[in-house]
Amino acid sequence: MQKIGVFVCWCGSNIAATVDVQAVSDALAHEPGVVFSANYQYMCSQAGQDMIQEKIREFALTGVVVCSCSPRMHEATFRKTCEKAGLNPYMVEIANIREQCSWIHKDKQTGTEKAIILGRAAIAKVQLNAPLTAGTSPVIKRALVIGGGIAGIQTALDIADAGFPVDIVEKKPTIGGKMTQIDKTFPTLDCAACILTPKMVDAAQNENISIISYAEVESVKGFVGNFSVKIRKKARFVDETKCTGCGLCTEKCPQKKVPNEFNLGLDNRRAIYIPFAQAVPKVATIDPNYCTMLKTGKCGVCSKVCTAGAIDYRQQDEIMEREYGAIVAATGFEPISMEKFGEFAYAQSPDVVTSLEFERLMNAAGPTGGTLLRPSDGAHPHTLVFVQCVGSRCDGGEKGKPYCSKICCMYTAKHAMLTREKYPDTEVYVFYIDVRTPGKNFDEFYRRAVEDYGVHYIKGMVGKVVPENGKLKVQASDLLGGRQLHIDADMVVLAAAIEPDKSARPLATMLTASMDTNDFFTEAHPKLRPVESPTAGVFLSGACQGPKDIPETVAQAGAAASKVIGLLVKDHLTCNPCVASSNELMCNGCSACEKVCPYGAISYIDKEFRGPNRTTLVRRVAQVNPAVCQGCGACTVACPSGAMDLAGFSNAQIMSEVDAICK
Repeated sequence: MQKIGVFVCWCGSNIAATVDVQAVSDALAHEPGVVFSANYQYMCSQAGQDMIQEKIREFALTGVVVCSCSPRMHEATFRKTCEKAGLNPYMVEIANIREQCSWIHKDKQTGTEKAIILGRAAIAKVQLNAPLTAGTSPVIKRALVIGGGIAGIQTALDIADAGFPVDIVEKKPTIGGKMTQIDKTFPTLDCAACILTPKMVDAAQNENISIISYAEVESVKGFVGNFSVKIRKKARFVDETKCTGCGLCTEKCPQKKVPNEFNLGLDNRRAIYIPFAQAVPKVATIDPNYCTMLKTGKCGVCSKVCTAGAIDYRQQDEIMEREYGAIVAATGFEPISMEKFGEFAYAQSPDVVTSLEFERLMNAAGPTGGTLLRPSDGAHPHTLVFVQCVGSRCDGGEKGKPYCSKICCMYTAKHAMLTREKYPDTEVYVFYIDVRTPGKNFDEFYRRAVEDYGVHYIKGMVGKVVPENGKLKVQASDLLGGRQLHIDADMVVLAAAIEPDKSARPLATMLTASMDTNDFFTEAHPKLRPVESPTAGVFLSGACQGPKDIPETVAQAGAAASKVIGLLVKDHLTCNPCVASSNELMCNGCSACEKVCPYGAISYIDKEFRGPNRTTLVRRVAQVNPAVCQGCGACTVACPSGAMDLAGFSNAQIMSEVDAICK
């Protein structure tokens, strides 16, 4: 018979406000096997932990139940506490009476009753617990960063500076991400390229960093410290080891009318191209969708003019298999599509542009050489209307996103200031719901736009934009003035909401990482573990986790790198002893468990068994590699014969909890 101690936490008023903690500890004191039961205001405090250790020694406890907050918060804390007192850490159970009870029930009687039930279930489980011993697994001292924007670059540089090799996988032909398309950065108005280009060059020249551009992750297997990753390196049809980036091929290619995605389709490029002057790696890429040679076998001009002999029309995609100890997701963001916002005439007039397109029109390396011209006729615009929150903060999210995209207020203020500074003859109107300026010197920046540059900020929404006689008829409301406005604009700029890159969702599936309803990666804990995924060994950097500006992205990149470094400095990791095992006498060899195992921990062997009349039978049975198994429990659910069981969460233990809840 187990000797169980029960410790009920008040969690200040978090639990005690809606749960009678004294009644809970009194009720659980009468459960079978319980020899001590008490409550304390803060059980996770040093005094609370000292109490647990003291009672373990005093009553020779063989099991401990702590009724407190989520085990994700403090299970490790209480396990270490009990281990110091000589109790096996896996003889500790947490009854979550905060998130599952006090936080969702307002009635104290209801909350108290449910807390008692949850405590009773934990006691029933600990009765069947057995001491477990954790093993160890080696750590592969190499990191993978998925995404080569400013987040991925900064993360890789910080990891590399600590002496660990890093691979950056970027799906585009060059690293740099969205920041390469930006002209100036707020609130300092620094040149974005002047900040980013040295970082890109540092990454390319760092001996610990390998840049795998024009590539995508195909599959991820394994677990923290031991990930096996397949990377598809797409065919450029140009040998990277030979190409010098001279650009002669891009000048001579006869196929000139290919929409330039770097300039968001505002101009054209050649079928063979280098995205921009500072591209890293500076290697040409042939677009197979437009290359005449690849489509018809006729042309070959680029091959003829390439003095380095780098053109290779027979090049094929390459699958690379590499192993890593840690993975960082830095997949970035995309502006949302404007298709559903017909009221702004985005599809009807080329003079209605998104903010990112406006960035390219203002950029010296953009399609107009930095001169602000109307896309429709190349004329200089005199009246510009900026519309805030297009697709952000949409109720219900039918057309856009329910969240604030965070960066729009500031980059709109930047655009307005730069326009007025460069073209004093322009009138600039900004329609907004709220102006949000949460960062350092952000509010001062916005006030400069209003007070020093004369930008007209109007609280209200644009209802409709109608192209008419070479003008954009803007119908809007002025909520503070209580009037309707009609403005004849030359250009309308839409501050489009941002969303995670389309690659984020399939990547999260490969990484078995969690995502929220908006496809942003979910952090392990929003306050205490903001750069870690709930999946061990997977870390988050930049806008893949939520909307961020550049300073916040760089800060998070450094934080993610520090977590990776903290993992890679270890030679071995302690394994989770809660692993699956197969009862070979019950296993029918159906492969159901093998198919659902995300870590590839289950294999099958043919094994001999003694049959009736001393005959020998050969049966196919499952075997679990405990070094690979991560204890997710998927196999135990899928097994139709009940042969698979999970240490620490056995079928008998789970059913004992169910019985305790139902009695």
